[in-house]
Amino acid sequence: MPARSAAQLSRRMGQKKQRLSEAERSQSPQDTAGPPAPKGPRPGLPATPSPQRSIYFSRPQGCPARLGPEFFDQPAVPLARAFLGQVLARRLPDGTEVRGRVVETEAYVGPEDTAAHSRGGRRTARNRAMFMPPGTLYVYVVYGMYFCMNVSSRGDGACVLLRALEPLGGLDAMRQLRALRRGAAGRAVRDRELCSGPSKLCQALAIDKSFDQRDLAADEAVWLERGPPGAAELPVVAAARVGIGSSGEWARKPLRFYFRGSPWVSVVDRTAEQDAQA
Repeated sequence: MPARSAAQLSRRMGQKKQRLSEAERSQSPQDTAGPPAPKGPRPGLPATPSPQRSIYFSRPQGCPARLGPEFFDQPAVPLARAFLGQVLARRLPDGTEVRGRVVETEAYVGPEDTAAHSRGGRRTARNRAMFMPPGTLYVYVVYGMYFCMNVSSRGDGACVLLRALEPLGGLDAMRQLRALRRGAAGRAVRDRELCSGPSKLCQALAIDKSFDQRDLAADEAVWLERGPPGAAELPVVAAARVGIGSSGEWARKPLRFYFRGSPWVSVVDRTAEQDAQA
């Protein structure tokens, strides 16, 4: 081969290798990855969970969690008091979470309590949850259409009735759920009436008979979270329970507990409040 032709061939091969090398560099990840992603929260997105999301399901390490079995494992009267100020949370089927602070409870201490469903040691299919481990939900029907939610305590046949909540989150969902039961013709529900009664709070949290015998310490749809420390310092009124007038001396026992001055309480007992201040 002539020397000139060999030189031209060598030059063309060199140019081809250079073009291949440039093409490889243009397709490398360093050229196409773009600037590094920021390590902090993305602009425009919340850095903390939405108020609609429970601290139990989206809490950072070290934040308070749901209350466990040890909380419920105490007699009905101290448990009824301990419930005050804690936060009841409910995850609805669409993922929305509603929650409210417990402001009113009633204690039912067991078979000797003539106002309890377990009076005289009665055990039925209806009240079975009252004899199950502490923290078991006891949900029953009243007037054939409303529900009441109780939580079993230490001691056979003993439980705590949840009477009222202070709404904290998911109020729009609560309003819609309460409106469903009132019908289109009913007036709008005021916020202070959303959970001011045992059946009202069941409506606002979509609690029905299907929740009977569930474990409040382990259930994924309803749970109890510890409330802020200051709530435990509010004055508590001990008064007679509501709607048990035919229960003899037990009807007068001060086994209902509520935060004095709370606008979300279902029934205020002025006499009990005056006696407590005397």
